[in-house]
Amino acid sequence: MAPYTAPIREMRFVLERLAGLSELAALPGYEEATPDLVEAVLEEAGKLAAEMLAPLNQSGDREGARLEGGAVRTPAGFKEAYDYYRDNGWNALPFDPAYGGQGLPWALAFAIQEMWHAANMSFGVCPLLNQSAVELLQAHGNEEQKRLYLPKMIAGEWTGTMNLTEPQAGSDLSLVRSRAEPDGDGFRLFGQKVYITYGDHDLAENIVHMVLARLPDAPAGTRGISLFAVPKFLVNPDGSLGPRNDVRCLSLEHKLGMHGSPTALMGFGEDGEGAWGTLVGEPHRGLVHMFTMMNNARLTVGLQGVALAERARQQASAYAKDRVQGKPLVPGRDEGAGGDRSVPIVRHPGIRRLLMTMRAETEAARALAYYTVSRSDVARRHPDAGERARARARVDLLTPVVKAWCTETGCSVSSLGVQVHGGMGYIEETGAAQHYRDARVTPIYEGSNEIQALDLAFRKVGRDKGEAARTLIAEMRTLDDDLAALPGDDLAAIRRRLAAGATALEQATGWMVEAANGDPLAAGGAAAPYLQLFALVTGGFLMAKAAIAAMEDLRDPAADHPFAEAKLLTARFFAENAMARADGLLIPITDGHRTVMALPEDQL
Repeated sequence: MAPYTAPIREMRFVLERLAGLSELAALPGYEEATPDLVEAVLEEAGKLAAEMLAPLNQSGDREGARLEGGAVRTPAGFKEAYDYYRDNGWNALPFDPAYGGQGLPWALAFAIQEMWHAANMSFGVCPLLNQSAVELLQAHGNEEQKRLYLPKMIAGEWTGTMNLTEPQAGSDLSLVRSRAEPDGDGFRLFGQKVYITYGDHDLAENIVHMVLARLPDAPAGTRGISLFAVPKFLVNPDGSLGPRNDVRCLSLEHKLGMHGSPTALMGFGEDGEGAWGTLVGEPHRGLVHMFTMMNNARLTVGLQGVALAERARQQASAYAKDRVQGKPLVPGRDEGAGGDRSVPIVRHPGIRRLLMTMRAETEAARALAYYTVSRSDVARRHPDAGERARARARVDLLTPVVKAWCTETGCSVSSLGVQVHGGMGYIEETGAAQHYRDARVTPIYEGSNEIQALDLAFRKVGRDKGEAARTLIAEMRTLDDDLAALPGDDLAAIRRRLAAGATALEQATGWMVEAANGDPLAAGGAAAPYLQLFALVTGGFLMAKAAIAAMEDLRDPAADHPFAEAKLLTARFFAENAMARADGLLIPITDGHRTVMALPEDQL
């Protein structure tokens, strides 16, 4: 497996020029995010990712997590890496200083987390769930829960999990049967949960499970679900650990990828006593509260797609420059190669197209992910309520797009990485296949991408009659003048494709608003291509902004001109090879839905 190098120059560009990091640093509470601090944090995180986490990726995949004598063991080296990660304060980066956090922007934390997932996704998914659990408790926990749990979880001394799915209840949580029986000032929980990431492990001394269950008087359906905090070890009033709670890992799943990450079948109340926990938020509103955790996780799962795409891209690029095979199409044209000599495969147009596709789609996905989370910083910190509301609307609109499109990008780019390697990509020793296997779960968990498409179509577009979407499209239109004002064929080509994409998205949005509010089957059948269209055009919009920034840098003698030239060409490639598909998606949206449900079930 090729080494991993954090793309710090690219991350800084996206943070500064697309996510507006300097504007975020001006928000109340984010004043510490100075350019010098940001640079130092990125550099140090890059070292940790490259030197400690990445070397454990392939060995962790081969060894896997294991259940021994009722205890889960992570692969060799994971515990030492986690101790270093925790002791050096990496877990606390974006959280409230009142509970031990560092209070830095989530946009910066996202860049750091991309490094963890690119270097070693099986490791990075543990902090992912913990940060989402912290978000949930900060938003909905009572003061006692915050006092007991948040300092330890923010420090990384304890971790958190999300317990939704049951053997009979996958995405349909109305079927949840786990029950919670009142017991003094708490509850005793009984039931089983499946697919629980890091449901048990040896990295932290305690695990705080966020569990959906039903109270005895709960109404049927999702409206009868409550949320509970259930620790692995009970916590004494002074914060010290008490006896083991009645919660156990019953087995570990055998998975396609992410072998180093323990995915557990969890049992609550298996010993008959019941797992003691406390109610989080209001009774019967557990699913509403859990969406705080789920939405945080969905954005970060989208980031996992970006991370794995970057890792696969780096490996494919290195292999293509090293692998010698085939003659040049134009004999004697390649420097240092005669007409009868084989050349590195990077010089073949077919391979170059694969590599450019990997680069362009990865950069567009990163831009979308960082931009979206930067709007969440504005929604948290901006002093003006109207600005907070507008930013929150943008985050809500783009969350399903980030989750679905970025994870699909991770799968497609890592698949292209296998293709670049040829037969060696299909052999495990190169590591290319692992990136593909690890990526494959991301479109499935934290709400499958089909659910994300329905969320976009019905909740985010249909419910507000397309207002939030049209606001974004209007911003895309305003970029036309900026593109027209700058010289060059590259920006002209980008301008043409962005204008066409915005028109296609506007037409599709109008159609979707009518369908979502009048023909649910049509809207549901068209939801997936609509999300794809939304993502391509929004990604293209951000790449167009990146191209403008690159052109500005090319006019600055002190700027990094090779980086700017590469950014400009990559943005044009994305416009002409990815965003150009926008027009073609209109027919699958407006007409293609007609045959989705037409074939009889027995013919499928």
